[in-house]
Amino acid sequence: MPRTSSPVAGVPRSGIRTLMELALRDPDAIRLEVGEPDATTPEHVIAAAAADARAGHTGYSSSTGIAELREALAAHVTARTGRPTHPDEVVVTHGAMHGLAMALQCALAPGEQVLLPDPEFPNWRMAAVAAGLDVGTYPTRAAHGFVPRVEDVERAIGPRTRAIVVCSPNNPTGAVYPRAVLEGICEVARRHDLWVLSDECYDEFTFDDPHVGLTGLDRDDRVLTFFSFSKTHAMTGWRVGYAVVPDPTVRDLMGHLAEATISCPSTIGQRAALAALTGPQDHVTAARDAYRARRDAAVALLAARGIGCVRPAGAFYLMVDVSSATSDSEAFALRLLAERHVAVAPGATFGDGARGMVRVSLAADRDAVLEGLGRLADQVQAWREAAGPVPAPALAPVLASDAEAPTAV
Repeated sequence: MPRTSSPVAGVPRSGIRTLMELALRDPDAIRLEVGEPDATTPEHVIAAAAADARAGHTGYSSSTGIAELREALAAHVTARTGRPTHPDEVVVTHGAMHGLAMALQCALAPGEQVLLPDPEFPNWRMAAVAAGLDVGTYPTRAAHGFVPRVEDVERAIGPRTRAIVVCSPNNPTGAVYPRAVLEGICEVARRHDLWVLSDECYDEFTFDDPHVGLTGLDRDDRVLTFFSFSKTHAMTGWRVGYAVVPDPTVRDLMGHLAEATISCPSTIGQRAALAALTGPQDHVTAARDAYRARRDAAVALLAARGIGCVRPAGAFYLMVDVSSATSDSEAFALRLLAERHVAVAPGATFGDGARGMVRVSLAADRDAVLEGLGRLADQVQAWREAAGPVPAPALAPVLASDAEAPTAV
């Protein structure tokens, strides 16, 4: 029998998905492991998609998306970033992760290296390994609010490095990178002639400072930016994202690859995305306000229970320090689900920088978030008592923040 030699065989499994599948078997589980908005897709989006389907808009589209949607997206990016963006630079994708995975295959060759922030969203690594790429990391530290230092990014570059992945607002940490940091990363990429792949799926969800898009800082077409309708418009199951790809060669290759793999993004999904983009935006503002309120309540609850966390400046995730109970975040997450019916994502699945922590999604219902965190605090206390004297937590439970070390609490 033949044996597979595909690099896909080496793709690591996501700890998020493992906890999700276990939680699906528990009808009593409080689901805080997956970034799934608790709101449903806005009614005007559903209605527009249904009307388009009844009107017969159910055939194939271009592999890079329907022209009307690409034109609207180009206008949207131009307005948000100040950089004139042409519809030809927009590639509609089967979700943002599909776009980033295609870009890795189209911009890099097997054996070349891509740098990821640590902590990392595990799907980036999965896509890179599937493409036969080497994966390196650059550190982001809890003490600095998980905002990277430009010098650390440059220090991580090696002879095979060809691309840097950036994510702000960040998954899993909720960090929002200041303009100066993003400008510094772009300058490092120019000096070393690297691509910059910017995951901006959470661009609408910042709580303190406005989002800075890397497309607006691009001076020589080396920045590829990826967006999603999933989080902003509660459209996770519609599977529509888009990429801004100024480089024509990479853009054309992404179109060829899309044709070879998915033919085209869902036409109905694209029509829904157009309605979401051009219709009322009240639901986006409401979601942002709700996530901010949940963040504040969650951080206050943990502080009152003496548990450290990193106060997120955006997205809808909270990194919680459980190191005073155990250094094994995976074992903690599995026991928390089995004994207290709360599902969270183990920090270990996000890399070395998140060991001793767990990621909590604030996209669940507010009462569920607070109930789940209360049970998490009970679990930490129980493990502390069972273990006897334990090291102090890595993060002090203090509700103070400071500009030099933002959001560390």
